[in-house]
Amino acid sequence: MQLSVKVFCLLMFVFSSLVLSAVEKANDELPDHFPEEVTSVTEHSVRVGDERIDYKAIAGTSFVFNEQHEKIGNIFYTAYVKENAKKSRPITFAYNGGPGSASVWLHMGALGPKRVVMDDEGFMPKPPYQAVDNAYSILDLTDIVFIDPVGTGYSRAAGKGTNEDFHGTWEDIKTVSEFIRLYLTRNNRWSSPKYLAGESYGTLRSAGIAYHMGQNLGVNFNGILLISNVLNYTLDNFDHGVNIQAPITLLPTYTATAFYHKKLDGRFKSIDEAIQQAKDFAMGDYALALLQGDNLSDQKKKSTAQKLAELTGLPKELILRNNLIVNMQTFVHQLRRSEGMTLGRLDSRFVTPELNAFEQPGYRDPSYMAIHGPYTETLMTYLRKDLKFETDLVYHILGGGVKSWNTKEFADDSFDMSRKLRHAMLRNPDMKVFVANGYFDMATPFFSTEYNFSHMGLPEQLQDNVKMTYYESGHMMYIRKADLIKFKKDIKDFFKFSL
Repeated sequence: MQLSVKVFCLLMFVFSSLVLSAVEKANDELPDHFPEEVTSVTEHSVRVGDERIDYKAIAGTSFVFNEQHEKIGNIFYTAYVKENAKKSRPITFAYNGGPGSASVWLHMGALGPKRVVMDDEGFMPKPPYQAVDNAYSILDLTDIVFIDPVGTGYSRAAGKGTNEDFHGTWEDIKTVSEFIRLYLTRNNRWSSPKYLAGESYGTLRSAGIAYHMGQNLGVNFNGILLISNVLNYTLDNFDHGVNIQAPITLLPTYTATAFYHKKLDGRFKSIDEAIQQAKDFAMGDYALALLQGDNLSDQKKKSTAQKLAELTGLPKELILRNNLIVNMQTFVHQLRRSEGMTLGRLDSRFVTPELNAFEQPGYRDPSYMAIHGPYTETLMTYLRKDLKFETDLVYHILGGGVKSWNTKEFADDSFDMSRKLRHAMLRNPDMKVFVANGYFDMATPFFSTEYNFSHMGLPEQLQDNVKMTYYESGHMMYIRKADLIKFKKDIKDFFKFSL
């Protein structure tokens, strides 16, 4: 019996050692899987226009909780708060899109107190890259909180959470809303005028947040900034024979691009004249031709192809071979094919040499390649050197932390979030909407946005709440200096309009 006790004790010791070893191993992984809230607070000043602004920068992580108030993740954010400001000062929550993009582009390109230096047209300078004080920041108008949703930046699922709790249309909307709720509560900002600023997929997120927080949390926003808007995903779907909206609404962007690259044989005196002709043709004869499908007469088909050739700079024969529908992928490869050049998707002003037969197939967007390096390098330097936030985690700029996305509930809304935006505007009729469009943006074409808003079914008295602005650049219109200046002026006017 005594021997059995000794054996039992020995077994318990071995078991305890194994458990302790497992716990120590788990503790080694704490920074990735169970991160704690960490913040770094620094003080700075910046001159915006004629005003010197003293502000605090807070770079840190904040827990996100589920409905049972269990920790499910950490969201990384960077907040800029003006010193000694009035209690009535607005606060803006800003993010980019993807889904899977960090907030680096709006943060370091347009809205924050620092900006990445590109050349005046937005093209890439030589490395190493620099960040300078942003004289066109919106920090003179509002405090700003830049949010990196889970799977972007330093934000990670944790505790009781998994990526599936965040990586979906409504999962994303609800968890970012939870971050905003918690920030408003912890920082006593519930009574501040509140704004959302989203870019690309972030515009869809903003519409969903305005709906969700208004209906479920009693949070009403003064304004929403939709930058390079995409609320209706069906407008970008080139499904031959089924969806004719995509080729119709993308045509004016093709025309603007062809005008910029001097492929329209001098037919138009200005880009605005060219765009207006494209809009008229798109909503008239082109739409009627596509509606007829195979019933379109051969003569009408040829005349339509001829007009498309004049508006796009593409060969008539190519357009006929594609049955009058040229998708974006074909356009970017064909417009300057004779010169061996491919165009950008995010900004069609950018070009890169075509892939040759010996290279790995696939499309490389020259407009993304031009900004990826400068923005990554400057942000990494800025966070550690200026904001004193230190971590060895990978900062996911775009796509690295998001592998899949749940769109099931979004499909129930026909992939159109503008319905939820309409609901939010009906519930809060004082909320204003700012929509920024780039002429050379093929990712979120400006005419698709116009079409979407004109079919939202807004009551007439709310239609004036929507303000459209346009820029002679692409998806990130602010990389071009002239458009950054205009962008700031337009936002300043919008804040006056919405407060």
